[in-house]
Amino acid sequence: MTNLKLAKLPDRTPSKITISVSADLNQALKDYAALYRQTYGESESVAELIPFMLAEFLESDRAFAKARKEGLPVVDKAEKSRRQPISGSAATSESEGAPF
Repeated sequence: MTNLKLAKLPDRTPSKITISVSADLNQALKDYAALYRQTYGESESVAELIPFMLAEFLESDRAFAKARKEGLPVVDKAEKSRRQPISGSAATSESEGAPF
C-alpha cells in the first residue's frame, strides 16, 4: 500500500443541532453578526457564524484541550438521555433525537 503524506480524511458529514437560546443571547448573536458585517463588509447570518464561533471557543479552551489530549471519559447513550437541559433550554441533536 502507498504511504501518502496526507492521511485519510475524517468523516465530514455535518450534524444538525437544534437549540433554544434566551432572548438576550439571541440579540447578542444578532449584534455580533451586525458587527461582523461592519468589520468585514460581508453579511453572514447568525446560523452561518455559530459553527465557527463554537469551534473557536472550543479551540481556545485550554482545560478542554488538555482533557481531550488525556482522553475524555466515554459517555454512553443511556447517560446522555439522563442529562437535563441547562437553564430550562432545550437542546437536541437531530441525528440522535436525544438531549446532549
